[in-house]
Amino acid sequence: MWSKYKILSRVLLVVVCAVIIVYFMPHQHTFTYDYSVGKPWKYSQIIAEYDFPIYKSDAQLEAERDSVLQNLKPFFNFDASVGELQVNNFKRDTGTNITLVLSYRERVELSRLLAEVYARGITSQHDYDLVVDSVKAVSVVSDGVAQVRPVAGLLSPRLAYEFIVKKADSLHLSKEIVGRSSLNNYIAPNLIYDVKRTASVRRDALSNIAPSHGLVQSGQKIVDRGEIVTEQTMKVLQSLQKETDKRSGSGAEAVLLIVGQLLCVLILLGMFMTYLVLYRGDYARDVRSVAMLLSLILLFSVAASLVQQPTELNVYMVPFAIVPIFIRVFMDSRTAFAATIIIVSICSLSLHSPYEFMLLEIVAGLTAIYSLKELTSRSQLFRTVLLITAVTALVKLGYDLSQGFILSTIDPSWYERIAISGVLLLFAYPLMLLFEKMFGFISSVTLVELSNVNTPLLRQMSKEAQGTFNHSMQVANLCAEVAAKIGANVQLVRTAALYHDIGKLQNPAFFTENQNALNPHDGLPEEQSAQIIIRHVADGLEMADKHRLPSVIKECIATHHGRSKAKYFYVNYVNKHPDEPVNEEIFTYPGPNPHTKEQAILMMADSTEAASRSLPEKTEDSIRQLVNRIIDQQVTEGYFDNCPITFQDIATAKDVLVSSLKTIYHARISYPTLEQAAPPKPEVQSEVANARPVEGKEKA
Repeated sequence: MWSKYKILSRVLLVVVCAVIIVYFMPHQHTFTYDYSVGKPWKYSQIIAEYDFPIYKSDAQLEAERDSVLQNLKPFFNFDASVGELQVNNFKRDTGTNITLVLSYRERVELSRLLAEVYARGITSQHDYDLVVDSVKAVSVVSDGVAQVRPVAGLLSPRLAYEFIVKKADSLHLSKEIVGRSSLNNYIAPNLIYDVKRTASVRRDALSNIAPSHGLVQSGQKIVDRGEIVTEQTMKVLQSLQKETDKRSGSGAEAVLLIVGQLLCVLILLGMFMTYLVLYRGDYARDVRSVAMLLSLILLFSVAASLVQQPTELNVYMVPFAIVPIFIRVFMDSRTAFAATIIIVSICSLSLHSPYEFMLLEIVAGLTAIYSLKELTSRSQLFRTVLLITAVTALVKLGYDLSQGFILSTIDPSWYERIAISGVLLLFAYPLMLLFEKMFGFISSVTLVELSNVNTPLLRQMSKEAQGTFNHSMQVANLCAEVAAKIGANVQLVRTAALYHDIGKLQNPAFFTENQNALNPHDGLPEEQSAQIIIRHVADGLEMADKHRLPSVIKECIATHHGRSKAKYFYVNYVNKHPDEPVNEEIFTYPGPNPHTKEQAILMMADSTEAASRSLPEKTEDSIRQLVNRIIDQQVTEGYFDNCPITFQDIATAKDVLVSSLKTIYHARISYPTLEQAAPPKPEVQSEVANARPVEGKEKA
């Protein structure tokens, strides 16, 4: 019966899982195709969903910008007053300063040269350096009229001085005369760089550059699977990518995309939980099982989202087959397949080619489920990984060929990613131990390791309680036979049977199988003896905790007697005190009763094997009567009421136990002894005696 708390807790787990998955999903229509010029298109056909321009490439735009900037003519404002002022100052100073001894001719010529450089235009050194290497001409604005001048005609203060020196030399004016005139003190910029007007013109020129050339119309085919990507196709694809990024950046579209993703993920997770409730109610009721299943779905969904950049092909490197491997080992095949379908569907929501992805991953998951029924060794996992990788690669090859590809155009990068995924699958072995510790499950590998009789606990039992050890070995074999017949977990029940009586190590002499001639119970009252016997269950649980045995083994230790009684001491006590009330709890095991099929098998096998040792005559009839009586009594007393075991399973278990016990106790054929021959009669002896020498003589 489902309580409100259980329902709400499962719903909350599903919602939290869905929110985390959607949080890591791409929240925009990503363009993560992997393509290059001259290579075939690997994905399905792309049809334009809307009109969009064919954008120029970044290199093309950059070249056009450089061309515009090279043809740009920066603006300089010509200030005629600067030249007039400096020329007048020079004339005045050279005419009045007694230290400047210049002839009239020298003064006139130098004044004329100074006026000439001002007429050509002088810029500051900074402005000159700014334009001399970037443009070919400038616009000089004088009295509101702009004139284009070549950059080569502009002068900086240093170039203006050199120009005057050179011209003076041609006029037979020496450098000494020019230097003595301190002409450089009268050279100042009269061309002022107009920053605002130049920037405005630059903006206008750049804005006139068209970002696109051509148009793709809605419904137009862009590229199809297998087609070779040309330069023009690449430009169109790059334009589609830009347009997709631009459109997905709007707030309304992003919100709708997230809502759609969340809705799909919630529906898929809800379908998976519905499957668990309808077909695997034991998993749905167990919060550990639900947590592990959702954790696997969450972990691999997030991993798929994180590896999609820069290309979605990286998602094929994620080892999704780990999910069915884990669930098959810890749970069952149907749940493994259902989880595979759900996780592959979730991951396909953000892919461009979901069909191909789902095909490959579902095939890989099915291969894992079919090939790995029980993981008991590393070699099994290695064989399974090789098979998964090979089958996935073959399906990929078949899919490519079915789509019209030829061998020369098949992209090998797909198979490289499939191989990487296969290598990562090998990490399932160490990860399994982590999941065991996190969620309290137990794998076949761990069970096989625990069933090794050289483990410290079993080795101690074989030395200190040999009878109990032999009993446990016999029970383990019986349990394995029954489990194989009725479809239970053979390795689990076999391992649990080896440890079910470890509590007897605390007081081994008090148990019949370990006794010789002395029975320590002879001097004890029945109540005390019963408590000592019953105590081995609690002692076993304490030892299991100490040695860190898995919880499923501890549950088998606790339930292998259920709520039954220590019958021998209980009956003796009742017979000795017929008229007194009996406190039955003193003689009753703490339980609980078995609640799994494996625990029920252990209880039946343990009780019948122990009781069969006391049979005076071990025939098939006596063994069958014993087995039927014990198990029928267990059924009548309700020990299996909470077990998922049927009457058919119990009947089969009886037959297997009878057959196995009969084989164990089957008596060997008695070998005959050689009887001593009777002594021969005297007359015969004499005849023989007389005959021997004659024979000997003849031979001699």
